Amino acid sequence: MDARLTTEQRELREAAARLADDLGPGSVLDLDDAERTARLEKAVASTGWRALRSDGASGVEAAIVAEEFGRGLVDVPFLGPLLADDLRGPGPWTISADGVAFDAAGAGHAVALRGETLLTGRIGEAVPTADLTRRSAEAADLAPAGEVSAERAGRWHALALVVTCADLLGAARGAHSLAVGYAKVREQYGRTIGSHQAVSHPLAEGLALIEGSVSVLRHAAWAVDALPPAEALQAARVAKLYCARAALTVCETAVQVHGGIGNTWECLAHVHLRRALTSAELFPVRLEEIDLGLS
Repeated sequence: MDARLTTEQRELREAAARLADDLGPGSVLDLDDAERTARLEKAVASTGWRALRSDGASGVEAAIVAEEFGRGLVDVPFLGPLLADDLRGPGPWTISADGVAFDAAGAGHAVALRGETLLTGRIGEAVPTADLTRRSAEAADLAPAGEVSAERAGRWHALALVVTCADLLGAARGAHSLAVGYAKVREQYGRTIGSHQAVSHPLAEGLALIEGSVSVLRHAAWAVDALPPAEALQAARVAKLYCARAALTVCETAVQVHGGIGNTWECLAHVHLRRALTSAELFPVRLEEIDLGLS
């Protein structure tokens, strides 16, 4: 495995980052800006990235876009349509997990995979969740719509875990950047709070967790297409456990670094935390499912 990104993959990362930075929400108030959301939707649709897998993209490339969209809190559908595309092909589909259609804004139908059976159904009423950036809804009347091979099912489940890991990593990176920026400018007793060890050490530990997440995610994303399905799924499970724990720690630290303002609605830190909580519970993995312990 070569962990380095190719020139094309680096360009894809830069393009996704620019889109997220230009049109993603810069404040909590931006989440209610319909004009901005419409521009963002148009931009994401024009890229064709929701159909990356149909276009032959690798798991690494899908994870690159998911990570940057998570970092920028991109609040139009991506993960749901991407995973539905890998199962069903391009269309107004999103993915369903445990009877709930995830990333459902603008989608008319949901697709799910139960074992090796493909299920489809219509999308019903909205379901409230902690995430302020993505809409969930009922997945009604799911019915069998065909079978997939065991190999394809295994690779799809590995991809599903990988892109949610990438979203977790992105949310952690965004929250950490927000906290570092605040620690550099917020002064207390005549000094910036970032100069105090009680603030700088948790931020340094968060950066270490982010770097660890990058490593474990990069391997799992590569494994989606390069390793046998069982091994790819195992790598993805390890990545999900690590990235979920790391992201929640980093996002909670970001709230704490902001102090009192971090517990207000106006502070963007809680939006990162809410997104991480949602992605952590999407296709959850238990420690018993892997044969290695994690500290």
